[in-house]
Amino acid sequence: MKRALAKALLDIEAIKLRKTDDLFTWVSGIRSPIYCDNRLTISYPKIRKMIATEIAKKIKDEYPSVDIIAATATAGIPHGAWIADILDKPLIYVRGENKKHGRKNKIEGFYEKGKTVVLIEDLISTGKSSLEAVEALIESDLVVEKVYGIFNYNFDSMKEKFKEADVIFETLIDYELMLTVAVEENYLTKADEKLLKKWSKNPRMFTDL
Repeated sequence: MKRALAKALLDIEAIKLRKTDDLFTWVSGIRSPIYCDNRLTISYPKIRKMIATEIAKKIKDEYPSVDIIAATATAGIPHGAWIADILDKPLIYVRGENKKHGRKNKIEGFYEKGKTVVLIEDLISTGKSSLEAVEALIESDLVVEKVYGIFNYNFDSMKEKFKEADVIFETLIDYELMLTVAVEENYLTKADEKLLKKWSKNPRMFTDL
């Protein structure tokens, strides 16, 4: 399944790769030869079902008694909704910031304090937004069991942030598997793979030039 999903993300260009003379620029300022846009997956029924089914299975195996499925706004919401539907669980979602009007909520949906949640994220890159969502859930007196996502870049700095926050995370595919499949499917050369592996160890290598 993991290889099939990695290939599917490459095929629909949810994961795009560029040469060093045409880099992507992330919101964080990082200049990158790779960009992941899992929002595209919502337009492909077979792929989104694969994602929802696999994450739901993991949750059912690991946290069968979890009370609530939470999702990050906005990209995590559709996947969280499909997963919550499969598991027949309530859904809430976490805004990037408090709503500016009305009740000024940061967390939308009904929940009771002390309930357990798992958080659905589409992508884990630096880990900043995911952990901010976790913090918002904890501040609302919810118990966060784990963060589940579709893809992560496997940055050492990201893993350290999760470790420091004492938060467990897991994604269906990671950076190393994606590179392996990209080479196998001729999306990358071995030379490209070598450069991308070097970049993953130092994601600011192009940013500081």
